Amino acid sequence: MADDDYILRVEDIHKTYGDSEVLKGVSFNVRKGDTIVFIGPSGTGKSTLLRCINQLTVPDKGRVYLHEEEVTNCGSRINHFRQKIGMVFQNFYLFDHLTAVKNVEIALLKVKGMSPEEAREKALFELRQVGMEEWADHYPAELSGGQAQRVSIARALAMEPDVILFDEPTSALDPELTREVLEVMKKLALEGMTMLVVTHEMGFARSVATEIIFMEGGKILEAGTPEDIIKNPGSERTKSFIGQFSGNLGD
Repeated sequence: MADDDYILRVEDIHKTYGDSEVLKGVSFNVRKGDTIVFIGPSGTGKSTLLRCINQLTVPDKGRVYLHEEEVTNCGSRINHFRQKIGMVFQNFYLFDHLTAVKNVEIALLKVKGMSPEEAREKALFELRQVGMEEWADHYPAELSGGQAQRVSIARALAMEPDVILFDEPTSALDPELTREVLEVMKKLALEGMTMLVVTHEMGFARSVATEIIFMEGGKILEAGTPEDIIKNPGSERTKSFIGQFSGNLGD
């Protein structure tokens, strides 16, 4: 397959903190419209991998390419790539002093240079996409965790990225709020948004992932379709890990 068939290529990423080798040579490719779900035990480097992809963490070795342009070692062009590679974090990172709509508007004003009128129209549109338009003028303290996370997704969408990275977006939420965020993510996947998702939500992985990547010890142990990984894993380690979530495999 030609390289230009891939929207994102990740090659041989390594990262060490002190004496701890967190990533030990991770490589994979992503096509436009893919939903790649990363699973595996805590501490195995999944979140670090996402941070290396958009250069919030600089890898010690390896390269990342978006549309065949190198993201790693790109110097002053990093902000260009961060507009193209959105990120949704576990802890929302909304500005407490700004309303929901202002949280979405701010990058449109400061990074994209939109007029206030354009930015508000775009921000309200993206809030509508995640079911939060009626909460546009509320502050983060007035929102549930699920609502706050949906605002952070709207903020990422507003930049019209080519790829969105989701770093355990529901791990801080209770089950009911988790469901509302996953429904938004499923909608995005069905609409063709290219997404890389670190999660323990196996039902989500089974229903929308184009590929599931099982990581352990800083490496990819196994990768395949949901059918392969969840129903017919190739390794005993993957089978054991999936078995912990046997009650969490519904849609």
